Amino acid sequence: MPSLLKLVSALGVLAAAASAYPNPGKVSGSTQVHDPTMCKNSAGTYFVFGTGKGIPILTSSDRVTFTSAGVVWPNGAPSATDQFTGTTNGDLWAPDCTYLNGKFYLYYAASSFGSQTSGIFLASSTTGTQGTWTDHGLVTSTKSGDSFNAIDPNLLIDNGDWILTLGSFWTGIKEISIASSTGKPSSTAVTSLEQRTANNGAVEASTMWKSGSYYYLFTSWDKCCKGLSSTYNIRVGRSTSAKGPFVDKSGVKLTDGGGTLVLETHGSIVGPGGQDIMSDGDGTVIVYHYYTATSSLLGINLLDFSSGWPVVV
Repeated sequence: MPSLLKLVSALGVLAAAASAYPNPGKVSGSTQVHDPTMCKNSAGTYFVFGTGKGIPILTSSDRVTFTSAGVVWPNGAPSATDQFTGTTNGDLWAPDCTYLNGKFYLYYAASSFGSQTSGIFLASSTTGTQGTWTDHGLVTSTKSGDSFNAIDPNLLIDNGDWILTLGSFWTGIKEISIASSTGKPSSTAVTSLEQRTANNGAVEASTMWKSGSYYYLFTSWDKCCKGLSSTYNIRVGRSTSAKGPFVDKSGVKLTDGGGTLVLETHGSIVGPGGQDIMSDGDGTVIVYHYYTATSSLLGINLLDFSSGWPVVV
């Protein structure tokens, strides 16, 4: 009987852990994506962009049923990306979409696994559809031996100021100022926002978001891209300034390895991460990918900031 009680207790603990987070909201249709970013045009159409050749595009009229809508670069990636991907028309990584004044702005990265030879690029379009994008070229780059890595861009527009966060591993997450007139850096200053030493410094995919009087810095920790062995999880810290310092719920600075857990593996939802955040009619929306044995799928939830810290609902 004691063994049976222990088993029941263990199962209860596992069930509680599995239900600690809500499952992604219902989505259907074309939902295979990695490192998703989502924005919505003035007509109410949702656009999701993700990592891959040409930058895949998904669209939806209701944020539920998604349809594949081609790629940003149907004739191949801009040739300037080849020096970073190491091949012609290589995969482009972790795009970040902003829709502003009738135009889509898309930052994206070109690199290869484990390399600091990385570049962030910018494109724009008035429709967001396949083959309508204008390439604006290189925004910033890094090379072997630099202190950080120029991948995973994310744009925050705050009272007219354009702020781009970026970075992975090495010395972690950085921030640069962007000129709104060009979409390119307005200075050479680089501000450090987050760094880990644990797990080989595994932090990436930064997203900065403002809610109320706080700026929130979301990042993905640990291993991506390993199917059901992925250990990706989403963490957050907050600050009263976009330049930090950001601290977690326990007061630990993110530059000292802090980070409050937002979402992790639960039940069949494995390795959630690569997140982006947008505002919609029903609240603040977080989009992310999670893994199956053979692919990564789109996850969508709302975020509740009423406690001062984001909670997935």
